[in-house]
Amino acid sequence: QVQLVESGGGLVQPGGSLRLSCAASGGIFRAWGWFRQAPGKQRELAATISTGGSTNYADSVKGRFTISRGYAKGTVTAYLQMNSLKPEDTAVYYCNAVSITRDYWGQGTQVTVSS
Repeated sequence: QVQLVESGGGLVQPGGSLRLSCAASGGIFRAWGWFRQAPGKQRELAATISTGGSTNYADSVKGRFTISRGYAKGTVTAYLQMNSLKPEDTAVYYCNAVSITRDYWGQGTQVTVSS
């Protein structure tokens, strides 16, 4: 059974940093991503990474966010390092893992950027 477990969200001041983690187990995945949804807005892509390490970023986060992944004991963990955070980065962040047959989603973690 596939499980995606997210952690790392919270409250941070503008200009601060946070690192989100998503531990994925129980499946074979070919790509991972982080999406976000702000209040009253549609869910949007923040960043993706393939098994080969190719990355893709939304223009709004380029140069500030970095996606990566690590492997340990049968679990893949996807990370999103977020630097120079802005109030407009406030959203629920969702981890996404793509297998051959379907997408899987994490439960979401709240990121709030406010002074």
